[in-house]
Amino acid sequence: APCPQWPYCRKRCSYCNFNTYVVRAPDEAAVRACLVREAQTLLRLSQVHSVTSVFFGGGTPSLASPGTVAAVLEAVAGAAHLAAAAEVTLEANPSSASTSRLAGFRAAGVNRLSIGVQSLDDAELRMLGREHTAAEARQAVEAARGLFPGRTSIDLLFGLPGQSRDAWAQRLEAALGLCDDHISLYQLTLERGTALAAQVRGGALPEPPQDLLADMYETARNVLVATGFRHYEVSNFARKGALSTHNLSYWRADEYIGVGPGKGVMGASGGECVAMCPVNSVVPLPAAAGAHGRFVLRGEGGCRREARVQTLEPVTWMREVQSQGHGTRSRAVLNPLEQLEELLTLGLRTDEGITHERWGHFSPQLSLQDVFGKPGEARALQQSGWLVLDSGSLRCTWAGLAVLDSLLPDLLWQLQRV
Repeated sequence: APCPQWPYCRKRCSYCNFNTYVVRAPDEAAVRACLVREAQTLLRLSQVHSVTSVFFGGGTPSLASPGTVAAVLEAVAGAAHLAAAAEVTLEANPSSASTSRLAGFRAAGVNRLSIGVQSLDDAELRMLGREHTAAEARQAVEAARGLFPGRTSIDLLFGLPGQSRDAWAQRLEAALGLCDDHISLYQLTLERGTALAAQVRGGALPEPPQDLLADMYETARNVLVATGFRHYEVSNFARKGALSTHNLSYWRADEYIGVGPGKGVMGASGGECVAMCPVNSVVPLPAAAGAHGRFVLRGEGGCRREARVQTLEPVTWMREVQSQGHGTRSRAVLNPLEQLEELLTLGLRTDEGITHERWGHFSPQLSLQDVFGKPGEARALQQSGWLVLDSGSLRCTWAGLAVLDSLLPDLLWQLQRV
């Protein structure tokens, strides 16, 4: 399935180092035509049969017109079966999420919204360089919930410079009074080259201590779980079954297709996915990478999974799509070990972990028990209470999930030895 991305923003936030471009009046007709053509090309190469999810990311895809979203969805439906129940998500900023605009996206085929609220405090929003106010964020979420009830997600940042534990608790309480059935929490990362990182490095803003960040994360998890949310992935919480189908396709190592000059993806049954590049993509790639994909090129007689990255600069990407049908900058066949490494890295982010069935799809000869059930690093992590391996899956405990990055090197090393 395909994944289209809108790479443009009206303003660059102070913490952002993603592949976004501040352009006041991009040639939307040209971008739309290229998104449509690249989606068609990559769907033809993958020979995907049924698309289960589409995710429009960016940049700020809510700056695109509903007509562009409709055109991409029509192209997907023309190249593969777009299931009636397919999840179609659009990322939106509160500053471009009026009720009439959101209604236009719904009419175009969007059925789930992800809103970049980030904070409900005006001083924090100014520090982050956001365009919107807390009041505008509330208005946008209320409008979205009216149009997409039960399918409106909000993003929140924690660990901001100078943010106290009490202030974070207040932000979380305010968000709970506003949010629908899905919330994504992200610890702010001070990325090199961003304005916010320069302010911290220069001493204008304090750097949050690591123990405070850990405490904020644990506090948020406890509060959300107590109010009925399932902590189904490191950064994601859902209640009433409102899990993101699209993001689950990454974490389960399904196939997906990246379309556009940024980070994005789509999801489909039997493995494939379609979407416009999400800013908070879970696949570990450099922030400067273009849209990315993982799929088998069945249309070229391929039988092995490829990693593909699209050209990141929009004008160059459009020129390549116009000349050859797609803007793939690099492609590489993933060997069996690389596929298992991705499956392990992504699957352990979820509360379900990696099931024996899913592992067997990538490793029919060596079972999870063969690799991680023997004496070694995984056994030690189980005995220490960080990891579980049983008849259901290999997965982290809550304590292990909170320190996953520190566990992965040992697990990858054990996998590589086997």
